Amino acid sequence: MSDTSVIEWHDVGVPEDFPDNGSWPVVAGGVEVAVFRLGDELFGLRDLCSHGAAKLSDGYVENDCVECPLHQGLFDIRTGQHQCAPLTEPVKAFPVRVVAGRVQVAV
Repeated sequence: MSDTSVIEWHDVGVPEDFPDNGSWPVVAGGVEVAVFRLGDELFGLRDLCSHGAAKLSDGYVENDCVECPLHQGLFDIRTGQHQCAPLTEPVKAFPVRVVAGRVQVAV
């Protein structure tokens, strides 16, 4: 029996690749992830709006939220929770860490 709850960490760059208050598209284990820096912390969200085909890495970042570039709905960067209409579903949030100077995303 295999354990499907095993987290796999994937290297996606160095901290300097992710400037503050921006969103950056990466692929971690075949999954498209938008990585965000808020101060000294990095966060990862699935790089696809839950409302339709728009990349969150193309969105506008402000006040710890990312605005969908197509629908103007807001997601909390820390949790993936939707904040306003037209969104009705959150997006998947992925753990991000820095180990030995490398940024890793768990999928």
